[in-house]
Amino acid sequence: MRPTEWNFFGPPPILKGEDPAAYDELLARISGAVGPSDILEEIWVRDVVDLAWEALRLRRLKSGLLDASIHEGLTEILKVLVGWTAAEELATSWVRNDVKAREEINKMLTSAGLTMESAAAQTLALNIDVIERIDRMIMHAEARRNAVLREIDRHRASVAQALRQATDIEDVQFEELGAKQIADQNAA
Repeated sequence: MRPTEWNFFGPPPILKGEDPAAYDELLARISGAVGPSDILEEIWVRDVVDLAWEALRLRRLKSGLLDASIHEGLTEILKVLVGWTAAEELATSWVRNDVKAREEINKMLTSAGLTMESAAAQTLALNIDVIERIDRMIMHAEARRNAVLREIDRHRASVAQALRQATDIEDVQFEELGAKQIADQNAA
């Protein structure tokens, strides 16, 4: 099914700055893998795609949060080395991509046996509560996605069972009809 055929479900949950083509590709790939056979499965596929998109978005946002706040971790490390005011000034210059400040910071970190990884770790420590909440949100989106996939499996199993029962009834009717015809032929 092409993404444009899914408009029945409303616009996709795409935020400004997100790539609609990436969403469409995810929808097409999941739809192709699941191969929805009826409207219920189409609804569930859309739910799966939206939940997968949400989990991917949250992962991107978590990474973006760490990137955007690394100066905070850097400031925490530098204030021990050079004091609060100088640390703030250096971290601000680092954010502005000041080459001299970056070189100076790298020298300071190296002399203290640290790296920018240390600043990233400090940034994580400063934001751990938010990161944990984002991780819980990711887990909830993935759990909801997995529940929808189980619903698709159950739906397909019940349809398959109904088809098997219908086939069994047709086989029994065919056998009875065949037996009756044989009896009629034998009587004649």
